[in-house]
Amino acid sequence: MTHIRAQQDGGVGTITIDRRERFNSLDVRTAQDFRKAGLQFARDDAVRCVVIAGAGGVFCSGADLKYIRARGDETDFGYLHPEGSGPKQGFGESFKQILEYIHSTISEIKRAPKPFIAAVDGIAAAGGFGIAMACDLVFASERASFEWAYHKTALTGAESSTFFLPRLVGLRKAMELVFLNPRLSAHEAWEHGLINRVFPDQSFEADVRAIAERLAAGPTGAYGIAKRLINQAAGVDQLDYHLDEELQQLTRTADGAEFAEGIAAFFGKRAPQFEKGKREEGRGKSKTAT
Repeated sequence: MTHIRAQQDGGVGTITIDRRERFNSLDVRTAQDFRKAGLQFARDDAVRCVVIAGAGGVFCSGADLKYIRARGDETDFGYLHPEGSGPKQGFGESFKQILEYIHSTISEIKRAPKPFIAAVDGIAAAGGFGIAMACDLVFASERASFEWAYHKTALTGAESSTFFLPRLVGLRKAMELVFLNPRLSAHEAWEHGLINRVFPDQSFEADVRAIAERLAAGPTGAYGIAKRLINQAAGVDQLDYHLDEELQQLTRTADGAEFAEGIAAFFGKRAPQFEKGKREEGRGKSKTAT
């Protein structure tokens, strides 16, 4: 069963993440289907504008931590391990497997010669935050909220979030959002420059649809060239390199003691004790060196 719905109506393509029982998080199958839908619409000339949305009053909460905690399905790791077995220790390879598909989709979004819209209704957190920021335009319902969230489980940020955040809000404000991790309302996100517009909950889908249809009826070729030129001016041609760096750093961090403490605390519904985890990690390294 796929949790990604890809629908085309006229010149507008809509990709909906529909995995509400897991807050629209992405396990590897959902990430694969998300990539497939993203590539299909990005490369189909009949699709002139693409909307990414989430079902059930949630946009997306990023990689599925329950899937990560279980270290995925062992059969999913065939391309990493010839014998088809999953990782014996750590969580990094489970993250790597999911993020490679998400990062590929984000790269395609930025290269696509057409507008991509994030329609955020509900929470956009961690990877969901990154996916939204990677889109060309972001519209939010009044009930929407935005949260960095990675540091709750001692992760370093991925899905383009560390790339676009300082470009959107500036270096100093980006540091504040990362370190202090406030949950921003839709209007606060607009004030920070993270999104383009806030619409009433009742008319949100219709309002976003009207803009998507307007763009689909516009000069797509000119939009595509302008998008490429603006992205070049903003240094977005460095995105693929940065996505690789995000992937390497997050997967490395996911194999550390702080993430082990963070994910245990997350599912234990308690406050994490990262200082303790760091001390234990340090002692482990010292012992290995000896």
